[in-house]
Amino acid sequence: MYFRRIYDLREDRDIKQKTVAEYLGMNPTVYRRYEKGTRTIPVEAVIKLADYYKVSTDYLLGRTDDPTPPKGK
Repeated sequence: MYFRRIYDLREDRDIKQKTVAEYLGMNPTVYRRYEKGTRTIPVEAVIKLADYYKVSTDYLLGRTDDPTPPKGK
């Protein structure tokens, strides 16, 4: 599921949950719940995360294994 992907992307880059939460403008506890899959991620947050990690939203959502973002991003 996509919560696993946001965890893996963050861990692969040695980024703290707090840093990503600050980028998204939210409490780190809320972000932690997104990674655990215990809270649904709003569309706006998915888009911001895709931009942050420079991957496609489809990749984050598990619709493809190709992380390449669409052209123009």
